[in-house]
Amino acid sequence: MQTHIVQPGESIFQIATTYNSTVSAITKTNEIQNPNKLVVGQALVIPIIGSYYWVEPGDSLYKIGSKFGINYRKLAEINRISLIQPLPIGLRLYIPEMPKTRTEINAYAQLAGGSIPAELEKTDGEAAPFLTYIAPFSFEIKRDGSFESPILDDLTSIASSNNATLMMVLTNIEKGTFSTSLGRVILTDEKVQDAIIDNILQVARKYNFSDIHFDMEYLPPELKDNYTNFLIKTKDRISNEGLLLSTALAPKLSATQKGTLYEAHDYKAHGKIADFVVLMTYEWGYSAGPPMPVSPIGPVRQVIKYALTEMPASKIMMGQNLYGYDWTLPYVPKKRYARSLSPQRAIRIASENNVPINYDYTAEAPYFNYRDTTGSNHIVWFEDARSIQAKFNLVKELGLRGISYWKLGLSFPQNWLLIEENFDVVKR
Repeated sequence: MQTHIVQPGESIFQIATTYNSTVSAITKTNEIQNPNKLVVGQALVIPIIGSYYWVEPGDSLYKIGSKFGINYRKLAEINRISLIQPLPIGLRLYIPEMPKTRTEINAYAQLAGGSIPAELEKTDGEAAPFLTYIAPFSFEIKRDGSFESPILDDLTSIASSNNATLMMVLTNIEKGTFSTSLGRVILTDEKVQDAIIDNILQVARKYNFSDIHFDMEYLPPELKDNYTNFLIKTKDRISNEGLLLSTALAPKLSATQKGTLYEAHDYKAHGKIADFVVLMTYEWGYSAGPPMPVSPIGPVRQVIKYALTEMPASKIMMGQNLYGYDWTLPYVPKKRYARSLSPQRAIRIASENNVPINYDYTAEAPYFNYRDTTGSNHIVWFEDARSIQAKFNLVKELGLRGISYWKLGLSFPQNWLLIEENFDVVKR
């Protein structure tokens, strides 16, 4: 699999010829609506086995081999070139397909209303072959320990037919938002806790959930130990039924980090109790905040590095967004909110407005600016094949358990292609 960045004046026919591919294969793989109107700076995934590399000034076989994890002698043998002759600048070298890493992949599916939207059901079906877990979001815990359940529709059959494990996501969401007062009830009332666990076991048996996942947010800081004890209590009960337990953790940089999102989330305790955790390493750029990448790789790495001081890599799933944001400029706090959009929609907006896509190599994130029909300026930060590959490389470098996506329902075909290229997805 090759990632190609569209250059000024390039046609899809030229790109296909360069990689010994076809226009139809590239168009289908990237779900390109108009092959005759590519966007400069657009990242295309080329569906070939292995990849090509063009020699740059200062390159050597050893340097190139190190970059791609292949012995330089093997690289010379594959490309039938001398080990001792200098490499001509611009020489095309074939890089064979690399070994895959065994990895677990989760994706949340946010369900609301009376049925699953058609677009969400479509992306569920497309993503399921590449998922270890599918996580319907969410079972909202009520104050008596019962649940407000999502409408599952065909999600259970999609999971079953693709050998994906269902993850039961439980939240302290009340009236559409995470509730601090509800969290207090859940973590301080033993009778409510007993009812919650009884209901977990009943629902898990009914729908064949195999992992019980707590996403409890905006908890009072003084209830950190209560949360820990509740997880221990739940783990003791559900383990007898052969169920896993996992939790979602806010993106902390230290054990003493202040803030309502962070203080009740004890990384060390969750790392001991849970079978695995999901780090919510996204939303640096968010709808109400100033324009910036949603998951810049530097801060993502910092969160994971802290987590690794509290728990083993085998318990950590890196959170990853499947979306971007479109901000109207100038940014005005609490008055102008960014709208979320899929990577495919972002590319269409760039195409419709005839603007190039840029790339921030420090944040590892694509972006572009445009002016709409009313004269308002915009900036869009989103994800593409380059930014996702950078995160995949981080997962492999740090030996993490896997990746957890928020959320299905937004079109990003390149992501699933690159999962297939990089990982041997674990099926339970």
